[in-house]
Amino acid sequence: MTRGTGLLGRAISYAVSAAGDVTPALLPRPTPCRGWNLEMLLRHACESLTALRSGIVTGCVGLIPASPDRDLAADPARAFRDRAGQFLAAQAVGSRRRRVVDIADLPLPAIVMEYAGALEIAIHGWDISQACGQRSPIPDALAIDLLAIASLLIPETGRHPLFDAPVTLTAHAGPGDQLVAFLGRNPRSAIRVA
Repeated sequence: MTRGTGLLGRAISYAVSAAGDVTPALLPRPTPCRGWNLEMLLRHACESLTALRSGIVTGCVGLIPASPDRDLAADPARAFRDRAGQFLAAQAVGSRRRRVVDIADLPLPAIVMEYAGALEIAIHGWDISQACGQRSPIPDALAIDLLAIASLLIPETGRHPLFDAPVTLTAHAGPGDQLVAFLGRNPRSAIRVA
């Protein structure tokens, strides 16, 4: 469990750092997630953090996200950073680690939820970074750890609509670019902003 917890915390730290540069003027910008702008992506990332927190605190995750709150509507970047802090605080005060989380009444090992959460939060941190024009790569150590589990969580077939097919890179691509490419994003393509 320790590795999953550390991995998720590192992914959250990377994503929160990327979200630190979001301003209201950037919210309409496109992201690498086809059809999504930065505001939509931040709302989705908030929902993901809320679901992860629910899994940690209650041991249950529903399939339908909670209704959006005023903070999310007013400032989705701040709401994302706040939810990240709430998740990390809930994780830190948890007296006993859950071994199983029920997702829509189906049991899932908690470590699998944490690994999936780490992968999702890290890639969305990269998406946020791209949309803000930062182009901050996923840190090598984090990317290496996520690459080790990515193929276990994301099948080669049946990836669509969640992920596009992997992007082919040169043999010299770093771990961050390899992870991004495995998840169907081209680490070398620039997002066009208006």
